[in-house]
Amino acid sequence: MSVMESAGKKKPRPRRSFTPEFKAEIVELCQRGDRSVGQIARDFDLNETAVRLWVGQAEVDAGKRDGLTSSEREELLKKQRW
Repeated sequence: MSVMESAGKKKPRPRRSFTPEFKAEIVELCQRGDRSVGQIARDFDLNETAVRLWVGQAEVDAGKRDGLTSSEREELLKKQRW
């Protein structure tokens, strides 16, 4: 198998879950502006897209951006499960 063939067959990383407190700490680090979101994601071995989603959701929850708040999302999910 060539290097190019093996590069595309990376094993997927198992799905991880994080506490709301951990996410809040990561968001706080991102909002400080000392490091880029990408750098923080690399430093903590996180997916950059996930970190950007956490930051965006925190901005919605704080009223800085339009969208569904975390509690509204949760309520909507509950209604959809009925």
